[in-house]
Amino acid sequence: MGEVEEVTPTMEKVLRIQRVFINLLDSYSSGNIGKFLSNCVVGAALEEVTEEEEEEDESKSATTDGFSRLKEGTFQIVGTLSKPEGVRPNFAMETYSSISREDLLMRLLECDVIIYNITEVAQQAEEAIWAVSALNEEVSHFEKRKVFILVSTVMTWARSKPLDPDDSEVPFTEEDYRRRKHHPNFLDHINAEKMVLKFGKNAKKFATYVVAAGLQYGAEGGILHHFFKMAWAGEVPALPVFGDGTNVIPAIHVLDLAGVIQNIIDHVPKLRYLVTVDESVHTLEDLVKCISKNTGTGKIQRLPKENAFLAKDLTQECLDQLLVNLRMEALFVKENFNIRWVAQTGFVENISNILKEYKQSRGLLPIKICILGPPAVGKSSITEALSKHYKLHHIKVKDVISEAIAKLEAIVTPKEEGQEEKEGEEEEEEEEEEENVEEAQELLDGIKENMEQNAGRLEDQYLIRFVKEKLKSMPCRNQGYILDGFPKTYDQAKDLFNQEEEEEEEDVRGKIFPFDKLIIPELVCVLDASDEFLKERVMNLPESVVAGTHYSQDRFLRALGNYRELNTEDESVLNYFDEIEIHPIHIDVGKLEDPQNRLAIKQLIKEIGEPRNYGLTAEEKAEEERKAAEERLAREAAEEAEREHQEAMEMAEKMARWEEWNKRLEEVKREERELLEAQSIPLRNYLMTHVMPTLMQGLNECCKVRPDDPVDFLAEYLFKNNPELQ
Repeated sequence: MGEVEEVTPTMEKVLRIQRVFINLLDSYSSGNIGKFLSNCVVGAALEEVTEEEEEEDESKSATTDGFSRLKEGTFQIVGTLSKPEGVRPNFAMETYSSISREDLLMRLLECDVIIYNITEVAQQAEEAIWAVSALNEEVSHFEKRKVFILVSTVMTWARSKPLDPDDSEVPFTEEDYRRRKHHPNFLDHINAEKMVLKFGKNAKKFATYVVAAGLQYGAEGGILHHFFKMAWAGEVPALPVFGDGTNVIPAIHVLDLAGVIQNIIDHVPKLRYLVTVDESVHTLEDLVKCISKNTGTGKIQRLPKENAFLAKDLTQECLDQLLVNLRMEALFVKENFNIRWVAQTGFVENISNILKEYKQSRGLLPIKICILGPPAVGKSSITEALSKHYKLHHIKVKDVISEAIAKLEAIVTPKEEGQEEKEGEEEEEEEEEEENVEEAQELLDGIKENMEQNAGRLEDQYLIRFVKEKLKSMPCRNQGYILDGFPKTYDQAKDLFNQEEEEEEEDVRGKIFPFDKLIIPELVCVLDASDEFLKERVMNLPESVVAGTHYSQDRFLRALGNYRELNTEDESVLNYFDEIEIHPIHIDVGKLEDPQNRLAIKQLIKEIGEPRNYGLTAEEKAEEERKAAEERLAREAAEEAEREHQEAMEMAEKMARWEEWNKRLEEVKREERELLEAQSIPLRNYLMTHVMPTLMQGLNECCKVRPDDPVDFLAEYLFKNNPELQ
């Protein structure tokens, strides 16, 4: 085991190392390490941390966003960005992107510590090898010692043979690093480790270190982000466990990894290869089950390893890490470093704080809304639109009752062998109590009897119980909910939202009752309109929509009358919310004159604010852009086709008119010809009878005589021999 180099914590030596380079500061791992170091005083790890200071640091880290530099003498962070257009993190002094190797080397030479993190982007391994080689060539020009830290991964140990063939539970430590065997897909990582260890032999001038980090979790992301998101969104009834789930995953909180790096910088230990993992021995099943219990349904489902490749959000590198089976122990770190641990005992034991920081860093906060109003005012349509916009759960009382009854029936119904085998795939927490079949049967009988006695309606004691259970369910606690048209009365609201643990001392109006902050809505909206407007809206509904609903004339008028009666009394549901300082928003739908309620939805979105759920992933953004482009092209193609169709229609119409015109013209010409022919018959007869004989004679006579002026001769002849004159 190596020893820690003795360093006198004088201010002169403490301030030797100040400027720290970290690659890819806009990535998850490097970004959190940079944030952490930017808030650490140089040399602070050389002093023992008291419990009071540790608690103070925890509270400060929980409330400080961006790690604003509150202390003097903290590390100055510089580094590269993965994208040229990336925004510089607020904790970084300088950032570089798209610069040449020569310029980058100049920046590295200005730094006291160079950290290359290759745990997220494997392509950075090649740059890390170049950097350590280039710096090693400049050792003779170093004015003071530089420290190079390669943050690698335990995946370079993934195929290592057990230390004891008879006991697979013996963990690997730093001393065994020469026996490590890498995973086939992590060849670049182990090559980078070997190259970094090759240099740095002159530790007084250039000290090099390799940190084999466990799989990282914590803050806003990490190796388990896929399961957090899946559980939060409620996409599946049970979280998947690939394989048998018994593989041990060495892990580390990203801020604890940053603490180890801080200690390496401050202590400059002689041991150059360090393993960094927490003290837990968690399997994949332990981790996924913990996430499911605290964020999802509490259920897991074992799937074949091959199914993991169907998950589009999981990369090959991530799958390799989730399926690793490796026991490791960070002896040197535990025995020699002063670390303000965030999760020393592991993920499962610290899930509460991990989940809290995860939600805060990603802005995952529930939105709880209650929409009230008379029948036909548009509650359901508005609620449906808001639930899609904010990705919230649409809570309808009718659906809640049906779901509760179905759940009770499933409990009391004997399971068949096929069902038992199927459910055997879905494992639940062992400590969870089994459902009481007798209690479920008794409750189910009570519900059915109550509904028979009340013409299919359910009394408040059951209704409140089921709705409260729904609001306290993990999906509603995660994303939030929109309660559609319930509660209807003051008593229902009080029973639904009031604290169960604390008994009310006085039941007097005007006194603020203790309410359950876990399920109380943060926004209450009351939609309203005049009775005439609502009646007209229902009368204009199609018969197919009205059939079988409460919009039939008698039922609608009765429901409207009941609503008006309940909301004119002194103790209305709105009074309850006013008493607990949640003042309802009133929107008059009738005055908006918008049948589709778009204006009301727009107004509510403005009141509620931005969604507090997961934003779009890069793939989802690309998919949306692709769909938008396809829609634009389709729209342009449709417009072009419509234009061509219109032109073709106009041309066809023009040709039809032209043909019609030609037909009519031919008809006119034919009629004119026939008319001329009819009119020419009498004239022809006259000429043939009276003119042509005399003309023929005159022509014959003209031919015989051959006068000088034939025309004049012929005219004279016709005049003399005119039959009429004779």
